[in-house]
Amino acid sequence: MTEPDPPHDRIDPPASLSEGAPAAVLAALPGARVVGGAVRDLLAGRPVHDVDVAVALPPEEAAGRLREAGIKVFETGLAHGTVTAVLEHQPVEVTSLRRDLVTDGRHAQVAWSTDWREDAARRDFTFNAMSMDAGGHLWDYFGGRADLAAGRVRFVGDPATRMAEDYLRLLRFFRFHARYGTGAPDPVALAAIREAVPGLARLSAERVWMELKRLLEAPDPGGALTLMREAGVLPAILPEAGGEGTALARLLANPQAPVEPLPRLAALLAPGTDTEALARRLRFSSAEAERLRHLADPALHPAADLEGAALRRWLAAMPP
Repeated sequence: MTEPDPPHDRIDPPASLSEGAPAAVLAALPGARVVGGAVRDLLAGRPVHDVDVAVALPPEEAAGRLREAGIKVFETGLAHGTVTAVLEHQPVEVTSLRRDLVTDGRHAQVAWSTDWREDAARRDFTFNAMSMDAGGHLWDYFGGRADLAAGRVRFVGDPATRMAEDYLRLLRFFRFHARYGTGAPDPVALAAIREAVPGLARLSAERVWMELKRLLEAPDPGGALTLMREAGVLPAILPEAGGEGTALARLLANPQAPVEPLPRLAALLAPGTDTEALARRLRFSSAEAERLRHLADPALHPAADLEGAALRRWLAAMPP
């Protein structure tokens, strides 16, 4: 018998869930809920770019119901319970509730579940573990809404356990702190992060670069990068980073500078960094490697002046 699972709160349902692909998906899958970043950003008053949905059905059954409703379905991650529903060119990821059977710090073997709290408990941070239905009913098992309002990035449950399940969560902590955190970070999380740094070696270069790139795209990643350096995370994933970070600080302080990861990465690197070796190690695309090579070129880099005309010339000469 399924345990009662009443919602913890209700908000006015957003228009984004009453139209287009999200509305069609929720209508085709009774009991489904919007999960993760869409709920977090709705509550934070930020734009919602992607809507992810979870459902207490096995993925094959969810896919069948979506197709019956006239929605295209692509089996993009069936082994992990995920299909992508597309209506009028708008994609919505639909994932079956899961529980982890085996984790190794990088991958997980999962089984399907019908327990929403169990599924939420395997997520990384409290404000990413909330869910909401089309009527605006909110489920918040771990206090994510209060953490979001307070600017706290807090792991669900024990931080060491969450990171041992997937060491990418070390990097995600700093990315979310840069975007949502205010004040001092959670000291319990930081202590666990310092102990978990060796686990970063298990991650693929592509995952590390993608997460670092997302961090560098934050409006102001400076504080998070300083925390990463102090915790030993930045030296572990980017030993090429300069020790002081003053060039990056000047770049971030300049309102004319673009909010792009590669110029910020170039400003973060120590002088004389072998950017070709760095690009190979982190598996950059050829375009990214060429842009970074230019940005870090001592003959072009305005090392002493990341402002005004020097900055404009530096960026204008950068390959597209």
